[in-house]
Amino acid sequence: MLNDIMEKRKKVLTDSEQHKNKRNELNATASKSARERNSLNNQTREFVEEAQKNKDLRDKYNQEVITLKGERNELNSQANVLFEDIEAFKKEHGNLKNRGIKELQKQIEYMEYRQQTEVFTTDKERELIEKIKQMKGQVKEQEAELEQNKEMRTKITSARDFRKQASDLHAKVTELAELAQKHHDLMVESYRKADKSREAADAAHKSFVEAQESADAEHKAFIACQKELRDYDKVISGLRKKTKKVKVTKEQKAVRQEAENLFKNFRAGEKLTTDDLLLLQRSKLI
Repeated sequence: MLNDIMEKRKKVLTDSEQHKNKRNELNATASKSARERNSLNNQTREFVEEAQKNKDLRDKYNQEVITLKGERNELNSQANVLFEDIEAFKKEHGNLKNRGIKELQKQIEYMEYRQQTEVFTTDKERELIEKIKQMKGQVKEQEAELEQNKEMRTKITSARDFRKQASDLHAKVTELAELAQKHHDLMVESYRKADKSREAADAAHKSFVEAQESADAEHKAFIACQKELRDYDKVISGLRKKTKKVKVTKEQKAVRQEAENLFKNFRAGEKLTTDDLLLLQRSKLI
């Protein structure tokens, strides 16, 4: 029976070691996943902060664009008023020919915009440049004729100044709009990176939870094995004590039987040795 229990205890001890090793392995995996998750969460926060910075800059530049557009439009409106006066003057003086300055300016601006934004063949671009040059020449001719009138000269000068200021503001608007778009793209990219790292952090957290739960289960199994081992140790200890007691009792019975035989022989007249007498004394037969 004792041997059978010893074998069972040996198996439980093996299971206990396996559960402990597995628990330690899973705890190490959980710790690794937790470190990875924390690192990814920090990275996500950095991406979100970067996205917010670019968003603030985008909004700032967009607001500046709105403000400058208003100023630009106001300058263009003032220029248009003057050009309308100039056109009215031209109508009153039939000796002025060709299209109005205002219309020519619009055509020039449109063609210059096309030149900057569209792709042309070499010949087409030369043709467009030549048209712009011709129209600018027409504007100068008409302005030169109008400038002979002092009042018109003053209005032309003011209109040109308004147009120049509006053009400078338009260039600034374009620059700021490009900056706003740049920071918008950076914001979108940062948010995309944040989403990606957040997904990775969630996956790492899931791995952490799974490993931790499995480690807890292995720890519970290890504790159960330890309790079972203590129970086996108690049973084994009791059986050993019982076996030892039985052995002592058998030895005592053997000694008693031997002493009784010696005493019987002594009564029959046989001589006893010193050891025989000591044995009889221990057995309390004499």
